[in-house]
Amino acid sequence: MKSLKVLVACAMLAVAPAWAQTAKFPDRLIRIVVPFAAGGGVDNIARLLANQLHTQLGVSVIVENRAGANGALGGKAVQTATADGYTLLFSAATHVLAKEVVATPPYDPQTDFSPIARVAEAPLMLVIAPQLEPRKLTDVLAAAKKEPDKWTAAIPAAGAPSHLATLLLAKQGNVKLTYVPYKGTQPALVDVGGGHVQLLMDSMISVLPLAKAGRVRPIAITSAKRSSLAPDVPTVQESGLPGFVYGSWYGVWAPKGTPADRVQLLNTAINAAMTELGKSGALASLGVEPVTQDVEQFKRYVAGFVSQSAELLKSAGFKPE
Repeated sequence: MKSLKVLVACAMLAVAPAWAQTAKFPDRLIRIVVPFAAGGGVDNIARLLANQLHTQLGVSVIVENRAGANGALGGKAVQTATADGYTLLFSAATHVLAKEVVATPPYDPQTDFSPIARVAEAPLMLVIAPQLEPRKLTDVLAAAKKEPDKWTAAIPAAGAPSHLATLLLAKQGNVKLTYVPYKGTQPALVDVGGGHVQLLMDSMISVLPLAKAGRVRPIAITSAKRSSLAPDVPTVQESGLPGFVYGSWYGVWAPKGTPADRVQLLNTAINAAMTELGKSGALASLGVEPVTQDVEQFKRYVAGFVSQSAELLKSAGFKPE
C-alpha cells in the first residue's frame, strides 16, 4: 500500500509542471469519446485511463461511446467539438488511416485533430482452423505455398492492425493468401473455428479465449517477446520471420486548435496515468503494454505508421471503398 501511494505521488509530480502552465485547466468534467461499443478492448482501456485521470486531476472524467461508421461517428463528434481540451477522442490505430481505407473520408485524421498521446500497444495472435494439420508457423507458410488456392485469411476490418499484419505476414512469408472481409472479429473467429476460413490474425486478447478453449489453434504472436498470458505460444520472430514485430495501438486526440498548453498538460497527465496503470498490473490483464510519448514523438510515429500502412495496402492492391 505504501509503495502504491509513492507511485501515485510520483505521477502527480510528473503532472505538476504542465499544471502550473495552465492552472485553471481542467476545472470541470472531461469527456472521452470512444468510437466503438462499450465492453470492447478500446473501451476497456479508455475506462481505466479515465479513472486514473480522475484520481490525478481531481475532476470527473467520463467515457462516452459513440459507435458507428467504423469509428467515424465518434471521430466526427470530437472533430467538431469545442477545441478546449474537455472533449477527447480515444481510439485505435484505425483512426489515422481514414484516408487510406475510405474513398470519401469524413476528415483528415492528421490535420483535423490535435494529437495528444499514444498510450498503449498490444500484440496480435495468429490462429488457424483447428482441423488443419500445421502446428508451427513454418508449417503454415509451407502449406500455403504448396496450395495457395486453399488458404484464406479473415480480415475483421479494412485498415485495422489485423488487416495490415496479415498483409505483412504474407509479404515477409512470401505466400499468396485470399482475403475474406468480415464485419468484426467475432464472425471471423466463428468461421475460422468452423474451418470455413483458414487463418486469422487479430488482437491477442480477442482471440485468446477461443484459443484456450481449443476452438482455434494458436500459432504465434506478433510481439518482440512472448506474452505472460500465453507463454507457450511463440513469437513470429522466433518462428522463422526475424524482425517481424507488429501490434495494435491506441491513442488520444483532441479537436484541431486545442491550446498548446492544454495539449501539453493532457500529454503529461496521460503519460503519468498510463505509467501508473502499467505498474499496477491493470493493463497486463488486458494483454496491453503502456506507451509514453511526447506530442512530437506521437506525431512522428503516426506519420511513419501511415506511410508504412499505405505502402502495404497499395502493394496488396487494396482500394478504398
